[in-house]
Amino acid sequence: MKKVFPWLLVIFIAFVFIQSLVFKFSGSQETVIIFNTVADWMTSIGLPAGLVEGFRSYTGIVIGGAELVASILLFISKTRIWGALLAMGIMSGAIFFHLATPLGVDRAIDDNGATDGGVLFFVACGVWIAAAVTTYLNRKSIGNMP
Repeated sequence: MKKVFPWLLVIFIAFVFIQSLVFKFSGSQETVIIFNTVADWMTSIGLPAGLVEGFRSYTGIVIGGAELVASILLFISKTRIWGALLAMGIMSGAIFFHLATPLGVDRAIDDNGATDGGVLFFVACGVWIAAAVTTYLNRKSIGNMP
């Protein structure tokens, strides 16, 4: 179990990240709703229009790219801790936006107002926990980095 458990964590994180790439890279309705909701909130707190529009237009692709990089790093033993730390950072942002903005825990998934019942938020929390445990399990590798 000592050898299997760490791999289950890595596979879980990578599965969540990789399966979401299609949504982020294709500009799916769910992704557009998420980033538009956050961008509208950013406007309401007075952030500059250029920053907000950049966030609205490109953040899905940037986050998807970061998730892909984290997934790759997780499967390489020498870089696993960096992939886990990157995953924690990405998920910290996701959790923050769910809790601190109108996005909310139970967010809209389509223009008709249907919601996901909080699934995306709870998956983000699960990925964060898996990445935190992976970081802890690989903490000694920090000193061995080139």
